[in-house]
Amino acid sequence: MLTSLGDAGALGGLAILFLAGVTFLADSASASSWRPNYDESKVPSYTLPDPLEMKGGGNVADAEAWRTRRRSEIVELFRKHVYGRAPGKPEGMTFKTFDLEPKALDGKATRKQVTVSVTGKPDSPSMDILMYLPNRAKKPVPVFVLLNFQGNHSIHPDPGIKLSTSWISKNYEGVVNNRATEACRGKAQSRFPVEKILERGYGLATIYYGDIDPDFHDGFKNGVHGALDKPRQGERPPDAWGAIGAWAWGLSRALDYFETDRDVDAKRVIVLGHSRLGKTSLWAGACDERFAIVISNDSGCGGAALSRRAFGETVERINANFPHWFCGNFKKYNDREGDLPVDQHMLIALIAPRPVYVASAEEDRWADPHGEFLAALHASPVYRLLGTEGLPTTQMPQVNQPVMGTIGYHIRTGRHDLTEYDWQRYMDFADKHLRGKP
Repeated sequence: MLTSLGDAGALGGLAILFLAGVTFLADSASASSWRPNYDESKVPSYTLPDPLEMKGGGNVADAEAWRTRRRSEIVELFRKHVYGRAPGKPEGMTFKTFDLEPKALDGKATRKQVTVSVTGKPDSPSMDILMYLPNRAKKPVPVFVLLNFQGNHSIHPDPGIKLSTSWISKNYEGVVNNRATEACRGKAQSRFPVEKILERGYGLATIYYGDIDPDFHDGFKNGVHGALDKPRQGERPPDAWGAIGAWAWGLSRALDYFETDRDVDAKRVIVLGHSRLGKTSLWAGACDERFAIVISNDSGCGGAALSRRAFGETVERINANFPHWFCGNFKKYNDREGDLPVDQHMLIALIAPRPVYVASAEEDRWADPHGEFLAALHASPVYRLLGTEGLPTTQMPQVNQPVMGTIGYHIRTGRHDLTEYDWQRYMDFADKHLRGKP
């Protein structure tokens, strides 16, 4: 076990960050008497499980022991207790390019749209990948891949983007009867600075997360669960994959496609996610070591934030509000975070030695920025064991002062969002690790 942590953190007295301003509830708490804790003095004392302590006792002695034994032990713990077990690459999966425009966005990009049929059968669930690749860059190019919340058509007003036909939350502007309309185009473009990404020489690929699994609880009958689940005696096992597991699985299927596309450098694919999709990107990167860099933006509870801090959103609250996100076993730890055999620093550690970036927002107390920083910090011993730098500080950096080792971190001004500031830092990080730029 790691040293017991009190309210002030660990490793030399980490600075406590008191965050003022409006609290933005990314995944809003239901109306009840429950109130989130935003007081550092009320964070319970806790002891983190040590990622370098073997099951049954003894410490990981070297990199080989991590790779051959301890890493798989931790993956198994997360599968059993948090995210559930996903199937592998399905037989019969097919890719079909239905749009190829070499002069998109005034000639700046090649636009591709590809349908991935999960089983290749007529009744198969499918997802559409939208890609923009920079025309001025030498091919194959590195690509950022991320899921989106409102449909591929929402990331840019480009009229050539296929309008999604999947279920979409009625809470988004322009959605009628849970279906997209032309009024939905470009509504999320503030989170997708496509032209700026292309200028830096990166491609962008995105998928509507509802293509993979619609984000509402219907007993796991829709999306890929309905096609691929194998209930035991008519019931889903308590470690069956939830929605986050399904979304992460879909990102790996996109990477399967990238490996077939000569314009994409499949060895330089950066997986990124915001909020619940940041939880998803971390789990995808932990499960699939083909992702070159993993980025979590404001992912909070069940993502980058330490569960044991019970600050902002808690395990009990997230399971109550979103019972379909995690496996059934995760509910055993409602208000019992200390009994979890893992915590989120171990999820980040599973990405080692590949680069990982964790980001927070100053006003996003619901996602616990301090807990996100601490998780990155406590993943560092695994990175150092594997011969990399880890996080290059033990003190939480000031706002808008990013730090970038093999683990990167920043907290920026503003609320729960994915902004151009975040994107510029992520591209700086990718430049550093994929292109050798200082």
